[in-house]
Amino acid sequence: MNDPLLGADESQEQERSPEIRRRFELAETGFNEIPRKYRKFYRKWQGEGDTLAPNEVLCPVCMIVVRSSRELRVGDRVYCMPCMSRLMVAEEQGMLVAKVVY
Repeated sequence: MNDPLLGADESQEQERSPEIRRRFELAETGFNEIPRKYRKFYRKWQGEGDTLAPNEVLCPVCMIVVRSSRELRVGDRVYCMPCMSRLMVAEEQGMLVAKVVY
């Protein structure tokens, strides 16, 4: 497990690739619980069979998928507007997950 909240050693920082992050075109997903301007950055979690793209992370508080226009990496910070949680991206079992900061 690679958890940035627990602290990272210097070897892990050097392993981080300096490559340019992939960009994604976000489309409207029908998520209508927030202002129209921000709706493309969120979608509802579909359940067990749902998979996350490299630019998505699941909010553990409200179970909403937070989307980004760029590829997410370990240590990135994201904000969940529906539950107003600040999250940090971590890696568990080869999958990106969000950890609540506050």
